[in-house]
Amino acid sequence: MNKKGILGVIKEICEPLAEELGYELVDIEFVKEGASHFLRIYLDKPGGINLDDCQKMSQLVSERLDEQDPIKVAYYLEVSSPGLDRPLKTDKDLKRNLGKDVEIKLYEALEGKKVIEGTLDNYNEGLIILKTETNTTIEIPRELVAVIKLAVKF
Repeated sequence: MNKKGILGVIKEICEPLAEELGYELVDIEFVKEGASHFLRIYLDKPGGINLDDCQKMSQLVSERLDEQDPIKVAYYLEVSSPGLDRPLKTDKDLKRNLGKDVEIKLYEALEGKKVIEGTLDNYNEGLIILKTETNTTIEIPRELVAVIKLAVKF
């Protein structure tokens, strides 16, 4: 099975388990680093994910993976919180973060900038809409967006 197929099977296993435990499945990665393979499952919930949450999910996922055995190579299973600086990838991510400060990196410059910060005001299929500090609205075509992350300010 190819990587895309493996990720699809893992998602089918993980999504209902995460929902049952009250978590949101944020992302799944299956990567090779050096000689080792890693299956990484990222979860979130209101108030954040803790070690006990990761352990519960890891145990359930591990049991299901042993039953279905979709990955034919040896791998390490890691279940964790995605962290504050994770990319916002889905509409669900964007909806949850409306009104928050974000940093958007672009594939090509827009109005002379490849990095734009502002408050996530709205979004749709084709546009990300930000409000800047000067209360100006910026509409960014989604096809120009390389990465959207929460702006971490200290």
